[in-house]
Amino acid sequence: MIRSVLDTLRLIRAAAILARHDALVPAEFDEMVPPGVRLFGRISRIGAKDRHLRPGQRLARALAGQGPAYIKFGQLLATRPDIIGFEMAEDLGELQDRLPPFPTDVAREEVERSLRRPVDELFTSFSDPVAAASIAQVHKAVLPTGEAVAVKVLRPGIEQKARREFRVFRLGAKLVERFVPASRRMRPVAFIDTIAQSAEVELDLRIEAGSASELADNLKDTPKIRVPEIFWHQSSRRVLTTEWIDGTPVWQTAVLDRQGVDRTALAVLTMRSFLTQALEHGFFHADMHQGNLFVDAEGRLVLLDFGIMGRLDEEARRVFAEIIYGFIRRDYLAASRAHFDAGYVPAHHSVEAFATALRSVGEPIFGRSADAMDMSKVLQQLFDVTEVFEMRLRTELILLQRTMVVVEGVARVLDPQIDLWGTAEPVVRSYVTRRVGPRAFLKAAGVNARAARELFEAFPEFALAAERAAEQLANGGLKLSDDTVDRLADALRGRKRKRKETPPETHP
Repeated sequence: MIRSVLDTLRLIRAAAILARHDALVPAEFDEMVPPGVRLFGRISRIGAKDRHLRPGQRLARALAGQGPAYIKFGQLLATRPDIIGFEMAEDLGELQDRLPPFPTDVAREEVERSLRRPVDELFTSFSDPVAAASIAQVHKAVLPTGEAVAVKVLRPGIEQKARREFRVFRLGAKLVERFVPASRRMRPVAFIDTIAQSAEVELDLRIEAGSASELADNLKDTPKIRVPEIFWHQSSRRVLTTEWIDGTPVWQTAVLDRQGVDRTALAVLTMRSFLTQALEHGFFHADMHQGNLFVDAEGRLVLLDFGIMGRLDEEARRVFAEIIYGFIRRDYLAASRAHFDAGYVPAHHSVEAFATALRSVGEPIFGRSADAMDMSKVLQQLFDVTEVFEMRLRTELILLQRTMVVVEGVARVLDPQIDLWGTAEPVVRSYVTRRVGPRAFLKAAGVNARAARELFEAFPEFALAAERAAEQLANGGLKLSDDTVDRLADALRGRKRKRKETPPETHP
């Protein structure tokens, strides 16, 4: 009872902060809500600030002022443009995940408690925080063996605080579902539950270590990509120790130019490395924004922060590849069939009509350089089209598409003239040729094998019918009755009808 009251008070406080930034019921959404909610929104906006900003920018400012769990909520919300739209997703993607650091002494205590050894035994040096975010901060340290490492330490009590705040989010989602019927299609409560589960995973640094290790194994044959090494014996649920890598952030393009880095090649590498992760391995870094990408002294692309990862099964990878390859080749009918074959679009719709809708998305951007198009708007239009055709979107594909937009943004910064389709084509074509082609061949072979088996099983009945026909010919000819014709056809089709057999008509 007390917890429910406290959660309600926390929800009221959060709503007041959102209202102060016109992010509770934004004016732009007035026509999408019932009259009662619209009136409440207008009252809540009295005295609101930041009215000149876009709704997503206002929401980002409001969330940034409420603590770690709210920042993480905004970042995870940015991965669902199918629900909030790409413009708002982009604005929330800019949400700054920076908070004041907690004291180094507290961090040392956390490390000692988690690893059960004194910090001075674990490291020969342990710096003050070099970076501080919503759920953790990073210290530079040196192992007794001499390796420089990055030590990531969770904020004290962050797990309990996050669970408490997500209870508040869930309470708010239940109220939205109750009073805004149009929101029920998006299932706000289920969405909050999904985000809460994602946050639980991110709060266990052992899982992040496992993700980094798996990604490193998958990319070990790509020498231009570097994933920091994990130091398992100095890591735990609340502490993650990785290789320290000095490098230049990809957004510092002037510095990269002074270092002689080929930014065009780096942009291509960024795009293709993401597609390789998604298609070849079905496991991809889902937070490849500029702050998580560096270039080391040898010109290698360094990936950091493995808290948000995406995974695709073989079927999802095949469908994704066929759809993208259809767009690349401007074969919209093939892309449409891929949607229908996967069951994404209900069968009562027309494949050809959906292909025409996809053409309206693809043709305006074909052959254009990155600086001449906005992939977020393209994917927003794609979502609009799929809504008309009642397309069912899988969560992992939404995360994939959102990551594509982020990676496209990085590539655009590095090389504004990059040809996104041309860059993607070799990776997608290779996957389609090796995986989709053989799969289609095996599928056809399976159909042929089933047909041969059915014919083999039906052969005795077919032989009996032929034998009777031969006997009739020897006795002076025959007339094929309807029953005889049907039985011969059934035998050839491999179907055994359960009906009483009648003798064929014969005529002397």
